[in-house]
Amino acid sequence: MLIAAISGGVDSIVLLDLLSKRYKTSDIIVAHVNHGIRVESSEDADFVRKMSAKYGMRYRQIDLNLGLHASEEVARDQRYTFLRKLSKEFNAKIVTAHHADDIIETIAINLVRGTGWRGLAVMSAKDIYRPLTCFYKNDLLLYAKKNGLEWREDSTNSSDLYLRNRLRKRIKTLNPSIKQNLIQLWRNQTKIARDINKETAKFSKNSRYFYLMISNDVAVEILRNFLLNKGIAQTRPQLNDILISIKTAKAGSKRTLNSSVSMCFSISEFWLEFC
Repeated sequence: MLIAAISGGVDSIVLLDLLSKRYKTSDIIVAHVNHGIRVESSEDADFVRKMSAKYGMRYRQIDLNLGLHASEEVARDQRYTFLRKLSKEFNAKIVTAHHADDIIETIAINLVRGTGWRGLAVMSAKDIYRPLTCFYKNDLLLYAKKNGLEWREDSTNSSDLYLRNRLRKRIKTLNPSIKQNLIQLWRNQTKIARDINKETAKFSKNSRYFYLMISNDVAVEILRNFLLNKGIAQTRPQLNDILISIKTAKAGSKRTLNSSVSMCFSISEFWLEFC
């Protein structure tokens, strides 16, 4: 069973068409997120619903009404929360239409923002299947036109208000060989990240003394893995701050990690408290 994340754009419509040729339509559930960010969001949802019916696939939708000023990060988090909920409900694998240019853009965003080495290992979640990462945007456009596919255009893709759009214009001018090198770098870093995750999982502990005895870089990776296993994702700066709390917080104190989780401290240990 597959949960296909379909926005209505050319990438996702190509994905939908390819899935229909490889899998039984009864095994595919089309998932659409109406973020409520653009005026035409409802029209996109109607289009995807009709495409689902055309292919004979089940359809699920969520309306978020995030508003015009919602950030890309907020929209993404809400989107994946919905997709993972469906994945759990139907015991299905999530499939997205991310392609090679998406990977390069995301790496560029992370580099501009000054993220650590993990910023090169983007889109590596094991619970998400991304079958189009071998292809570039132009490949998908050619396929769509050749097969007479219809799709929706996202008006925000032309807006310079978004960092991704500004970087996309520059990335388009890159030599193809540079793009290929970046994709190879991504593959290498993704493998390294998975190996590190596997090793750090062996040392996930809640002993404050343990974190005092190891180097900060290693401690951050182990702490990151510890929190992710609890379903809590944190940025590198946030992890650094949490590590300081683990080492210095007074017994009996607590630190808020997000709106629903706090970290509590005794003299020798820390633990998570869910609201």
